[in-house]
Amino acid sequence: MAKLLYKLGKWAVNHRKTIVFGALALLVVLGLVTAKMGTAFNEDLSIPNTPAEEANDVLRDAFPNAESGAQVQVVFKAQDGETLDSEEANTVITDMLNGIKEDDADVVSVATPAQLQNLTEDKSIGYGTVTFENKAEEVTQDSIDNITDKVEQTRDEGIQTELTGDVEFSGTHLGAGEVVGIVVAFLVLAVTFTSFLAAGMPILSALIGLGISLLTIVIGSNFFDIQNVSLSLAAMLGIAVGIDYALFIMNRFRQQLAEGHAVKESVAIAIGTSGSAVVFAGITVIIGLLGLAVTGIPFLTVMGIAASISILLAVLVSIIVLPAVLGMLGSRIAPANGNIFLKKVTGYKEGKTSKNVWGKFVTRRPWLVTFLAVAILLVITIPFTHMELGLPDDGVAKQEDTTERKAYDILADAYGDGYHASLIVAAKIEAAESAEQVQQDLQAFSQDVSELDNVKSVTPPMPNEAGDVFIINVTPETGPNDQETKDIVNEMRGMSNKNIEFLVTGTAAVNIDIAQKLNDALPIFALLIVGLAYVLLVLVFRSILLPLKAVLGFLLSIGATLGFVTFVIQDGNLINLFGFPGESPILAFLPIIAIGILFGLAMDYEVFLVSRMREVYSQTQDPKEAILAGMRDSGKVVVAAGLIMISVFVGFMVTPDAMIKSIGMALTFGVLFDAFVVRLTIVPAVMSLMGKAAWYMPKWLDRILPNIDVEGEALLHNKEKDK
Repeated sequence: MAKLLYKLGKWAVNHRKTIVFGALALLVVLGLVTAKMGTAFNEDLSIPNTPAEEANDVLRDAFPNAESGAQVQVVFKAQDGETLDSEEANTVITDMLNGIKEDDADVVSVATPAQLQNLTEDKSIGYGTVTFENKAEEVTQDSIDNITDKVEQTRDEGIQTELTGDVEFSGTHLGAGEVVGIVVAFLVLAVTFTSFLAAGMPILSALIGLGISLLTIVIGSNFFDIQNVSLSLAAMLGIAVGIDYALFIMNRFRQQLAEGHAVKESVAIAIGTSGSAVVFAGITVIIGLLGLAVTGIPFLTVMGIAASISILLAVLVSIIVLPAVLGMLGSRIAPANGNIFLKKVTGYKEGKTSKNVWGKFVTRRPWLVTFLAVAILLVITIPFTHMELGLPDDGVAKQEDTTERKAYDILADAYGDGYHASLIVAAKIEAAESAEQVQQDLQAFSQDVSELDNVKSVTPPMPNEAGDVFIINVTPETGPNDQETKDIVNEMRGMSNKNIEFLVTGTAAVNIDIAQKLNDALPIFALLIVGLAYVLLVLVFRSILLPLKAVLGFLLSIGATLGFVTFVIQDGNLINLFGFPGESPILAFLPIIAIGILFGLAMDYEVFLVSRMREVYSQTQDPKEAILAGMRDSGKVVVAAGLIMISVFVGFMVTPDAMIKSIGMALTFGVLFDAFVVRLTIVPAVMSLMGKAAWYMPKWLDRILPNIDVEGEALLHNKEKDK
């Protein structure tokens, strides 16, 4: 592969203008197509073949006319000392809701709190509804703007009015955090390369790949069911990985220029050597993401595919577009032409060898360093043992200043926390002897449920037209993520008999099913990617023990990552520091997403660091010299790559959306723990303890395994012979 990439690098330099302008033209075309087609993201996070989804299927078949378009709840709260049932308030509310219907042809119906008879006992709080003809993802921005404009009428009259429901009113947009993350990445690159011009190239390369991938995903949303969170995840990974991959290639390019090679030759060697490592690294990340498909959960599979597209584009742009750009810039970004100010600040001197202070410190005290680093990660892992999974609702997913969060709090205060945890029971008649027997069983069920702890109310069973399915609504006293509500779900599911099967759905029921589904899939998923990582690293490093050390290090870092996330988000420690709205269960699919992504990134750092050690060891047979060379030559690049990843992920961690924030936090600390504690601390310390045994490989196994030359050693040897 190194030889093919070497030729690709030369071809890219020869056709540099065509490639660069072709990439920009592709961006423009995709942008125009996106503007024409628009977006059609689907926010459905349901999981097929679960008890809750089975209940939904039964209800859809039994009550086909009950399905309608998206519904918005307009929540009203009167000022202190006033009520909503006064003639004046009722007129204002009715006029506002009727105005919404008159100005929007997509609105099917509206209903006032008086019509719905949902005013609280003191008449101070109630809610109306706006029902659309279309589903939530098909509601236009004009319709959303119409509602937000109209609610100002009631607000101006002194009635607090907030919005919630199927339609999103407080969307997630690119904010200052993401921009700051990219700026920090630029500064890290500037310090690494001692050149502002060179620092801009990885970011330019990453943005080109990111733009193409995101526009492709947006266009794809018109043809496939893609969730909006998939786009955010793809953006998060695409920009971070794109910058890092370009960093590795540019670092090698500048090394070749410093050794006196011509620009074209330097580009070709950089693509043939570091480009090979980038391709391998990209493949490992893609494998981890596509591995999400083993969960059998459609939206996770889609998230993995969408993120894989951004990784694939990052790799392709790095080995095709970036060399073309480097061919244009030439020696202007050579180390000798670096910025004088940056050289002075960093103390850079051409030909000066790094003191490698950290590498020497770790290798001189391997036992102490290993013990302390492993102990720290194990302590941070402890909260992971009581992690609880769930899906965020507006009470924890929205910031306090959003209209959805205000509506959530008003409704919870008015009707209790259980209002947001309503459970729907589909009573499916199986083999009842008579109608009387059915009624007796239904009455017994309702009576038993009403006597359960924390149950607030149970509605009478309502039959469908055929009389073979009854629907029952159960309202708990507690919220959707509370254990008491989950206990009610489990109790009701255990009440089925030979006559009637009781199927339960609702937020709490869905949370139970998602947690169970993911718990079942997680061991298979983890075993798959960890096993695959071990095999791939055996091929790369020609060693039995090094890959085992790499895999065990990853397990340490992922355990610490999930432990820290639990410590903050679920346990509520430092929660204000990180800007989360409140304590909540961990996003149900966060652990499996974090494992899939951090696995790929961890293997990236392992390859870039240890491959240099292997190169030196194969020449000197001195394990300590190999470790020090790897830390000296590749360590600073891994540090820069880790800092760039962290700065980009922090940018997403400070967004207001709790789902994206939690993923950003997991990836931020995942990279921190893996790159700096595991790869740059534990790895060299353990390798120092292992000595030559780290590189042991049975001769018979070495002969039969294919040789994966990720650093292009064969290419460099051939170059030396040609000289």
